[in-house]
Amino acid sequence: MPDLPGCFSAGDTLEEAINNTSQAIAAWIGIVLDDGGDVPMPSAIEVLRASHEYEGWIWALAEVDPAVLSDKAERINITLPARVLRRVDEAARRLHETRSGFLARAALEAIARHADSA
Repeated sequence: MPDLPGCFSAGDTLEEAINNTSQAIAAWIGIVLDDGGDVPMPSAIEVLRASHEYEGWIWALAEVDPAVLSDKAERINITLPARVLRRVDEAARRLHETRSGFLARAALEAIARHADSA
């Protein structure tokens, strides 16, 4: 994926490779957005195909559902012990964050730690 540095995929069949590519692109973009980075605009396929660097490559288009990358807020209902909720609220206040913002950041940090150790 020329426009997404470090993003790659493969498959045993062309169909599997394209499906895996869609998943890899969504994961790559999600990580970049979580880290506060910018997602580059895609190059025109004609420009890439004309490049000698990609001579002989097979080209395909992979779809990525924009909904999986949406930052639209969703209301959820979770249950926490009262003592945990008090600690969350105290920590959020100290960091000048909302409860939701604090929980979202903490969740993303935990996910990143888990991904780094996997």
